[in-house]
Amino acid sequence: MKYLNGRFSAILILMMSLFLVQSCQVNPVTGKRQLAFMSEEKEIALGKSYDPQVVTEMGKYENPKMAQFLTEKGNAMAAISERPNLPWKFTLIDSDVVNAFAVPGGFVYFTRGIMAHFNNEAQFAGVLGHEIGHVTARHTVAQQARQTVGQIGLIGGMILSPELANQGEGLMQSMQMLFLKYGRDAESQSDELGVKYSTQIGYDAKEMAGFFGTLDRLTGGAENRVPEFQSTHPDPANRKVRVGQLAAAAQSALPGNKFEVDRDGYLRLIDGMIYGEDPAQGFVEDGSFYHPGLAFEFKVPGQWKLINSPSQVQIVSPDQKSFMIMKLSQGPDQNAAVQDFVAGTKIVVASSNQNAINGNPATTIIGDITQEAQQQGQQAQSIRVKASFISYGGLVYMLAGLADVSDFNRYQRDIEYTLGSFGRLTDQRKLNKRPETIKIVSNPRSQSLGQALIAAGVPQARVNELAILNGMEVNQTIAAGTLFKALGGDIRPQK
Repeated sequence: MKYLNGRFSAILILMMSLFLVQSCQVNPVTGKRQLAFMSEEKEIALGKSYDPQVVTEMGKYENPKMAQFLTEKGNAMAAISERPNLPWKFTLIDSDVVNAFAVPGGFVYFTRGIMAHFNNEAQFAGVLGHEIGHVTARHTVAQQARQTVGQIGLIGGMILSPELANQGEGLMQSMQMLFLKYGRDAESQSDELGVKYSTQIGYDAKEMAGFFGTLDRLTGGAENRVPEFQSTHPDPANRKVRVGQLAAAAQSALPGNKFEVDRDGYLRLIDGMIYGEDPAQGFVEDGSFYHPGLAFEFKVPGQWKLINSPSQVQIVSPDQKSFMIMKLSQGPDQNAAVQDFVAGTKIVVASSNQNAINGNPATTIIGDITQEAQQQGQQAQSIRVKASFISYGGLVYMLAGLADVSDFNRYQRDIEYTLGSFGRLTDQRKLNKRPETIKIVSNPRSQSLGQALIAAGVPQARVNELAILNGMEVNQTIAAGTLFKALGGDIRPQK
């Protein structure tokens, strides 16, 4: 038996060695061979398939001046990268989340949330270089290869060693921790590339380090974050130090060069940009979700968290064991939508009714969806669903609540509270609510940032939020004539 196991082990190692040799490609950034099971053509095709999904799910922010700025700077930086011939595309996403990301093939996305938090062009350029670096270094492709080989090696080990098989669950967790490190390594390499690329096109990469200081404050400081070893990203405070060192080294290699910051030009670019959620796409206020664009509203149970996106609304219970979803449904009427839902989910309907909801034709069903066990020894899971399909304004809306069958009764009252509250929005104050915007103000005299913000109409409760937005401290003195970010539009008393 030992001989057979040893022989099988040797065959497995040989097969994996051949597999790895055939799957290695030269990394465009490092010039070294790396695992990659995807050709550049497939990488580009993958990015082209993701791009419309990203835009549909998150929405595009329509601001021609900012879109042109993003595209021009992106193309200039991509041209000096190791992969200038990719079909680069740079898109501004209509989300208030502070984020930028890239998908394979040269597709890069910046949210208006992150654009609001930059305080000069150099900060933007550093993060732009970081995202371009993810693409040029083929990080997504490399991650896929590592996971595939890791799974092959782990499965091989389990076949050969019963003792190892007994530790399988723990090993899988260890594998996940290993891939978190790979993620952090990729982020660190992209930080290096962000410094490299932004420096090459003439920006001061030290400002990129300053933006990590903003991220540090946005995430509540190190004491409010998970430890770095449990995160896919290096700690922002550590990144600030390291990027500052990288920027200093890059600039010392180019003595006599002047590096651009352009604070005022960038602030004028974002003047008037929507800040925070756009009420036209829906907003939560006074315990209800309002959608002025489609003129409907419904109640949100206390302590439940609502997540709004262009394609759907999700509401999550405080313990995250139940959630509700609202989205447009398929079919010409509510009954056709129910049939489509039943066919697609294989739900076993226990009861249904056609009681109108606040005067709108509706069909409500309750039933169970069974998910088959994915692995031997696991039990099938049954999810109970109560869903209302409501005809309103020429459209059909699905509003559904879900929980494990054993837990459903605990959440049923909250689910029924929300489903039964869907109705027409008639409050003109809600229908005509304007978004908050970034308002660029020139400081009239030397004073602290906090004093300047209060004088510009920022509520006291939001002064610290705006200090972070400006990348400054509340008590920091700013000179007369200094531009800073305040708020325009319908200003909320607190966020």
